[in-house]
Amino acid sequence: QVQLVESGGGSVQAGGSLRLSCTASGILFSITTLGWYRQAPGKERELVATSVSIGITNYADSVKGRFTISRDNNKNTVYLQMNNLKPEDTGVYYCAVPARDYWGQGTQVTVSS
Repeated sequence: QVQLVESGGGSVQAGGSLRLSCTASGILFSITTLGWYRQAPGKERELVATSVSIGITNYADSVKGRFTISRDNNKNTVYLQMNNLKPEDTGVYYCAVPARDYWGQGTQVTVSS
């Protein structure tokens, strides 16, 4: 059974930082592409960043230079370091294995101006 468990969301002021974590089980973590997605109120879910493997990453243009995705294959955990947060980064953030349509339960991130 696949499980993706996110943590680390919260409320911060604009310019602040948060780090999200997602611990996975039931998958061959080291060879799995993982992604972080987010959904703002009234908007569709969008891709934030993906980690194909250590050192191979992709980012949405809106977060380039501010967010960093990383992974620890020994801990089966993928991280999303979010710096210089903006109010438009507010939303529910999901960890996912996009190729297999596996999703975590989501964690709320709220950025106030």
